[in-house]
Amino acid sequence: MADIIILPGIGGSGETHWQTHWERANPEAIRFQPKSWDKPDLADWAAALEQTVAATKNAPLLVAHSLACLLVVHWQRFSSLPVAGAFLVAVPDPQSEAFPAEAGAFTGPPKGRLRFPSLVVASSNDPYGKIEHARLRAAEWGSHIAEVGALGHINGGSGLEDWPSGFALFQAFAKSISK
Repeated sequence: MADIIILPGIGGSGETHWQTHWERANPEAIRFQPKSWDKPDLADWAAALEQTVAATKNAPLLVAHSLACLLVVHWQRFSSLPVAGAFLVAVPDPQSEAFPAEAGAFTGPPKGRLRFPSLVVASSNDPYGKIEHARLRAAEWGSHIAEVGALGHINGGSGLEDWPSGFALFQAFAKSISK
């Protein structure tokens, strides 16, 4: 079985975030740790991801939320470490007015297919990225897409708790790539 790496976005996915619930429910899950959750630096976040992936026993599944989705896309262009797949939830649009200025280094994610299987999970009313943006990114990256309805930014503020329907999507994705 693949190891699981939790990749929160800005703020680090607090106590009510589904990523935190999933991490607590699975002692095998590892949360990557950049120097700052609130002042994201692409080089630092990429180095933290590289270190975390390098420490896994098996090719990991990356479970990314928001800004960490853009991190994964940037990182996979220069890293050759094995990854089983990426579950990319709430991909933000760097061109939107809501995109945080402090995350400017994450803009301009590379185009082209990711080097591992991926699933983009998108909400129809995400304030950080319209559904059309998610569809475009999924197509550019060679990702499948799961449109999950109106769940906002699919974060702690969405009231999802441990997000059982999201976990079912994750399990189905993990099973599909383990064949």
